[in-house]
Amino acid sequence: MKNIIINHIEECKDQYISICEYIGENPELGHEEFKAAKILTDYLKEHDFKVEHGTAGLPTAFKATVDSGTEGPTIGIMAEYDALPELGHACGHNIIGTMAIAAGIALSKVINKTGGKIIVYGTPAEETKGGKVTMAEKGEFNNLDIAMMVHPLNRYVKSGSSLAMDAIQFEFTGKSSHAAASPHEGINALDAVIQTFNSINALRQHIKPDARIHGIITEGGKAANIVPDYAVAQFYVRANERAYVNELIKKVKNCAKAAALSTGATMTHSFYELSYDNMITNEHLSETFTQNLLFLGVPIEEIQTETSGSGSLDMGNVSQLVPSIHPYIQICKEPYACHTPEFREASLSNMGFDGLLLGAKAMALTGLEVLLNPRLLENIKNEFENRI
Repeated sequence: MKNIIINHIEECKDQYISICEYIGENPELGHEEFKAAKILTDYLKEHDFKVEHGTAGLPTAFKATVDSGTEGPTIGIMAEYDALPELGHACGHNIIGTMAIAAGIALSKVINKTGGKIIVYGTPAEETKGGKVTMAEKGEFNNLDIAMMVHPLNRYVKSGSSLAMDAIQFEFTGKSSHAAASPHEGINALDAVIQTFNSINALRQHIKPDARIHGIITEGGKAANIVPDYAVAQFYVRANERAYVNELIKKVKNCAKAAALSTGATMTHSFYELSYDNMITNEHLSETFTQNLLFLGVPIEEIQTETSGSGSLDMGNVSQLVPSIHPYIQICKEPYACHTPEFREASLSNMGFDGLLLGAKAMALTGLEVLLNPRLLENIKNEFENRI
């Protein structure tokens, strides 16, 4: 069955490369990925997947299923396909989306022999308003036995952690007046924003090393001779664990409340993006994926172990519900960072396409082992229950 999976991906590699190129050359922002969703689901339908569009009420989300009709595990594979503003697919989501359908389709070619079910999820807007968050809240992943996705990078890295994150916005309302003739009649909303930043800077001395608080001013006034009556600041608050983010958010809110009190402005807050939970890697599932990379020819010395998470992923919300992995596959040898023009070009290079095919094979083979090995699945589930 391993050969069936590998051979199928090789036989269809030209189609997968073409799909990857099409998505890469037609970048779409989060929740606007209509072209990407269509080309991915059209190819899934060609391979007998039953496709549901608009999953969880998200127009560009989808859920594609092949069911053997016999008892067995349910394997979830996550596809991402949103691009970045101005940069396009500088995070390689054209590879992620294509890799997901390639793995799911290859695994479907043996599902009637193994039993079980395969679901490929189209999850939009990972870069901003993570589709997986909404889909998780609406129970879309509740019946999965495992969930997988693979992300491109400049090296091979085992699935690790990510930071939980809240995106909070503070709006301050004051009173305008002439800044020279009658400043005493005004209430300076920009001063409240600046005081918020100063208080948060002082707070940084007393937070855990894994935590991050960073922000911008999106509204700060209209002219230097007018006391600003409206100002807005946005912050990301991150940490290794969701519980600590919840604790920090309370302190950050107090910074803003104090700033409003000291300046006389009024303050309201909101969350301008969905909150991400921290990624919990299932080590039994991760090791299975790593062993499949080795089987496919990746030297063991090239596979790195992540020491700590630095960004935030909506896959973290999935990992709180079901045993999950989010490893990284190499698509370039240069130290290009994600979210750069150089990485965008790597995602459309021959090495990028090789990484796509390799990641698809490794995911499909990992799914196959879960389908065939009840003891492995038991270990995966026991680890998940103990960690959660």
